[in-house]
Amino acid sequence: QVRLAQSGGGLVQAGGSLRLSCAASGSRFSVNRMGWYRQAPGKQRELVTDITSGGNTNYADSVKGRFTISRDNAKSTSTVYLQMNSLKPEDTAIYYCNARILWLGSTAENSFWGQGTQVTVSS
Repeated sequence: QVRLAQSGGGLVQAGGSLRLSCAASGSRFSVNRMGWYRQAPGKQRELVTDITSGGNTNYADSVKGRFTISRDNAKSTSTVYLQMNSLKPEDTAIYYCNARILWLGSTAENSFWGQGTQVTVSS
């Protein structure tokens, strides 16, 4: 069983900061890539940023220089964080955590999603 638990988010004024976290817990699996996606009303879900198990990162152009992803790999829990600075109203969306899981003994990745958390940036 895999459990993704998200926390953080909320309402902030433009220029402010928020921090999201997502913990992937369970047993008998390893976590490859973890990332953050977002979906604004009327728009498709888009990748914001992701990070590999080795720490390589990737960012959408719209958040480069403002958002930072980091990751903590404990024995049974992998946690990914998203520090969001200089927030803009266009960052308003539901943010979803994603984890690519490898079950022990398998080479096939499985994708799991967090429950989503609302981020609202007021102008």
